[in-house]
Amino acid sequence: MLVLLPPSEGKAPSGRGTALKLESLSLPWLTEARRAVLDELAELCAGDEEKAREVLGLSEGLRGEIAKNTQLRSAGARPAGEIYTGVLYDALDLASLDTSAKRRAGRSLLVFSGLWGAVRVTDRIPSYRCSMGVRLPGLGALGSHWRTPMAAALPEAAGDGLVLDLRSSAYAGAWKPKGEVAGRTATVRVLHAPTRKVVSHFNKATKGRIVRSLLAAGAAPADPAELVETLRDLGYEVEVQAPARAGTAWALDVLVNEVH
Repeated sequence: MLVLLPPSEGKAPSGRGTALKLESLSLPWLTEARRAVLDELAELCAGDEEKAREVLGLSEGLRGEIAKNTQLRSAGARPAGEIYTGVLYDALDLASLDTSAKRRAGRSLLVFSGLWGAVRVTDRIPSYRCSMGVRLPGLGALGSHWRTPMAAALPEAAGDGLVLDLRSSAYAGAWKPKGEVAGRTATVRVLHAPTRKVVSHFNKATKGRIVRSLLAAGAAPADPAELVETLRDLGYEVEVQAPARAGTAWALDVLVNEVH
């Protein structure tokens, strides 16, 4: 099972560990595309601060994030699972999982990123600020920048098992499963059961809890149909729409009664 996650805008400090080793990151097919973003981002943030703030879409209160990006090659690197914070990652709470569940997380979780393309939670990265919606002056829109290298790297990462896609729309655009891979991909929405309206902010918390439940249970559904049964066994209310045609993903709605 491969689980695709969005990153978090907020991130924990880099710390004092060993500096980034770009070639050590998972999915080595993405190394050159990562280097291109890293180089331009660092150069942008080392120059005109106001221009960098505008390009990165940062408020005045987040101006300090620009300086962080100038230190990406020298700052301490920590496992990505410790760097990413926020609602989804708080609910997932990787640190409190037992050893076996943590190993499963290292094998199955893949976090998408405007800077790195995608990393596993065990990959060591520094704290940074660069969303997939950024358009760098040289490389252009990062979503477009990542499509070609992702198309080469992700099918191999997906292997022949289930792909559980929990990404937000900005990150989903960087790689869209196609063909046979799409047929074993499941996307998830979180709906408020009484109204059938999409839950916004707390959508992230529910997705974090779903991933935690699967990891803690040692669940390994082989395909979307098995995923539906597994989630129901774990106590989730799930409605499913199987693909109308080959080569398209399954759509799962997880219903919640309380929005929290």
